[in-house]
Amino acid sequence: MSFVIPPSRLARGRRFRQFPGVNLSNYQKMDPHLLVGLLNTELRNHCDSLDDLVKTHHLDTDALVEKMAAAEYIYQTEINQFR
Repeated sequence: MSFVIPPSRLARGRRFRQFPGVNLSNYQKMDPHLLVGLLNTELRNHCDSLDDLVKTHHLDTDALVEKMAAAEYIYQTEINQFR
């Protein structure tokens, strides 16, 4: 299935808003059970590893891993996700 923008919309000069990326700058205040979904989505769609994720979003690796571990989520390198 493909998505095609009808020519009538293009002709009117409509701009389609592209959704901004996930903002993880306030991850320390987020509920870890919601945060795990955001992190795993970023890891799946945009980042090749935890290291890539923390560099991309300018996060503190130790603080993020500790926060997730406190909620019993551990990063698993082999599947590139917190579980």
